[in-house]
Amino acid sequence: MTASADIPSSGPRALLITGTVGAGKTTVAEAIGDLLTEQRVPHAVIDLDWLRRAWPSPPDDRFHHALTIRNLRAVATNFRNAGAERLILAGVLETRTERDDHEAALGVPLTVCRLQITPAAVRVRLHHRHTTAPEALSWHLNRADELGQILRAAAVEDYVINTDNLTVPETTREVLAHW
Repeated sequence: MTASADIPSSGPRALLITGTVGAGKTTVAEAIGDLLTEQRVPHAVIDLDWLRRAWPSPPDDRFHHALTIRNLRAVATNFRNAGAERLILAGVLETRTERDDHEAALGVPLTVCRLQITPAAVRVRLHHRHTTAPEALSWHLNRADELGQILRAAAVEDYVINTDNLTVPETTREVLAHW
């Protein structure tokens, strides 16, 4: 990635990219990781979906929040012990408590960026992503609508970037410019 952006240099830090399904969280986190590699900044990219991916989930913890936090604490500690100065995360934060839990598990200051996308744009992305699994497409479309409302109401982010008309490199630059 050849995006030109300054990486904050004031000690270990974490950046969590949040947003509804299809907003580009993982893609942007990976692009930031590529940029950090180019700039030789020790880092780790963590996709929170993989830390919570287990079945079944407890009835009172639909998206495995407790498991995510336990796994994040261990993974973040391992990455920091291995020399990572920046932790870049992709995932969903629905409440202020979830944000606080993630920051405590990370053990470093956390900045949260929400990628905002219009329902029309997210539908296009999801239709491209789920061409062979109609049941998955339906679930993700419904979740995108639900999650968009939850995230706007919760406002757990430090800043918002509208991604509708931005390329991945442009979005990456915007995210980093605010960090």
